[in-house]
Amino acid sequence: MDFLITFVEGIASFISPCVLPVIPVYISYFASDSKSTKKAIMNSFGFVFGFSIIFILLGVFAGSFGKLVHSYSNYINIILGLLLIVMGLNYMEVIFIKILNKTNGIKRRNTDLTLFTSILFGILFSLTWTPCIGAFLSSALVMASTSGSILKGALLLLIYSIGLGLPFIITTLFMEKIKVTFDFIKKHYNIINKFAGSILVLYGIFNVMNGVIEIFK
Repeated sequence: MDFLITFVEGIASFISPCVLPVIPVYISYFASDSKSTKKAIMNSFGFVFGFSIIFILLGVFAGSFGKLVHSYSNYINIILGLLLIVMGLNYMEVIFIKILNKTNGIKRRNTDLTLFTSILFGILFSLTWTPCIGAFLSSALVMASTSGSILKGALLLLIYSIGLGLPFIITTLFMEKIKVTFDFIKKHYNIINKFAGSILVLYGIFNVMNGVIEIFK
C-alpha cells in the first residue's frame, strides 16, 4: 500500500501548480533543435534518471535517520510551507528570485541536449523544484523514515520517482499530438502562473499553520 501511495504522490507532483505550466518548456528542451522523437524520449529518460538519483538518495537518508526526520517533520513542513509561499509570490510576480526563473532561459538555449546533460538537467530539477513538490515529496520521505529500512526507503522514493517521471516520458512520446494543449498553456502562461502562484501561497500558509498547530498541541 505504501508503494501505491508514493506512486500516486509522484503523479500528483507532476500535475502540481508550479510544475504543470512549465511542462511544455521542459519537453521542448528535451527535443532541443532536433525533430527526432527518439532523441527527445532518450533525453526524457536521462532527465528522469537524474532527478531519481537525488530522490532515491533522500530515501536512503530518510530510511537511515528515520526517527530524526520523523521527529522534526513538523518543522520541515513549516520550512517547506515558507518556501512554497516564496515560490508562489515569485510566480505572481510580487517578488523576483533569479534562481526560480531559470526556466525562462531554457527556451533560448540553442545547443542540443545529450543524454549526459539530460541527467544533469534532472539533478538540477530535483534541487530547484523540491520546495514546489515538497508537500508530496515530504509525505513520501515520512513514509520512508517510518519504514526504518534503508532498502525500503530507497524503493519508496524510486516508486515516487517513477510516478513523477512516467508522465514526463509519456508526454514526450505524444508531444506532437498534445501540441494544441502546449500552445494553449504557452499562450496563457502569465495567467496560469499567477493562478498557480496564488494556490502555492495558500498551500504554503496551510503547511505552516498545520506545522505550528502540531508543534503546540
